[in-house]
Amino acid sequence: MLGGLSPTQFMRRYWQKKPLLIRNALPGFKPFLSRQQLFAMASDEAVESRLIVHQAQGWTLKHGPLARTALPPIKQPRWTLLVQGVDLHVNAAHELLQRFRFVPDARLDDLMISWASDGGGVGPHFDSYDVFLLQASGQRHWRIGRQKDLTLEEGVPLKILSNFQPEEEHLLNPGDMLYLPPRWAHDGMAVGDDCMTYSVGFRVPQRGGLAGELLQRMADDFEDATLYRDPTQPATATPAAMPPALEAFAADALQRLLAERQSLACALGEVMTEPKPKVWFEEPESDWVTTAVQLDRRTRMMYDERHVFINGESLRGGGADARLMRVLADDRCLSAVQVQRASADARALLQDWFEAGWLHAS
Repeated sequence: MLGGLSPTQFMRRYWQKKPLLIRNALPGFKPFLSRQQLFAMASDEAVESRLIVHQAQGWTLKHGPLARTALPPIKQPRWTLLVQGVDLHVNAAHELLQRFRFVPDARLDDLMISWASDGGGVGPHFDSYDVFLLQASGQRHWRIGRQKDLTLEEGVPLKILSNFQPEEEHLLNPGDMLYLPPRWAHDGMAVGDDCMTYSVGFRVPQRGGLAGELLQRMADDFEDATLYRDPTQPATATPAAMPPALEAFAADALQRLLAERQSLACALGEVMTEPKPKVWFEEPESDWVTTAVQLDRRTRMMYDERHVFINGESLRGGGADARLMRVLADDRCLSAVQVQRASADARALLQDWFEAGWLHAS
């Protein structure tokens, strides 16, 4: 899939460094969704979708759900339908995403499908994350470059670069794939009436946002009932001024909170495995039996040295049970023998997850 490179070689030479064009990355690749099926997904309220149309008068953007009657005619040029998070709804998309797990799960985000009529695209732009662009059907012409001028067009509902300066051009056929590091500008234009591109994107936590989520989760579990005291506070003629001692008390509180490394580790694991919005799990139709199991495609499961994290929850464990759960997280499945040999506690945990719809019998 990586053009003869091993995952180790790819990560060392290309990841977040330079683009890579891979001809015939997936030989004989065929879309696992037809155009009609993709359009039907866009009409579902549980699916994130967008319609982008480029006409003489400019660009328009419309968010889903999008009924078929809301989409332009197939033969109308220069329009694009984007359907996000297809891996959450289609097993084949989830399975394709698993092929990119040479990057940690904490970084892997989702699979988006772009369908475009002739000349369709979203304009020259850059992303803050890595992306693999796999051509599924038809052709798309890509122009890419290391853009220094990041000025955006004004009055446009999309972040389109005003002065895009491409350095390379590539025409992708079905099965071809283009990798782009963050901030490499690119512009993809559909060639023909039935262009479908699969985009594998990656999560890029923003430092401030991540810090806010972590602090909120940690604060909920932080047990310190120490009250602020100021026995040496003098009388003041400026009562609205913030007391320096109170500021120091607040800073000390934050330092003590962050010093709780176990709490920080739990909060990070819980944040990174929190299911996406609009994700819910179905209750099983059958009873639990100790057989082979596999994680639901929507389940996020990770671990560190002391914890296992699943769908926003954390568990502390060690020994054989913890090793078994790490195998489940890495392989996303357990054999019947592994389940039957698990401890009673581990099997009870698997049963709880089965009843919650987080894993299934396989």
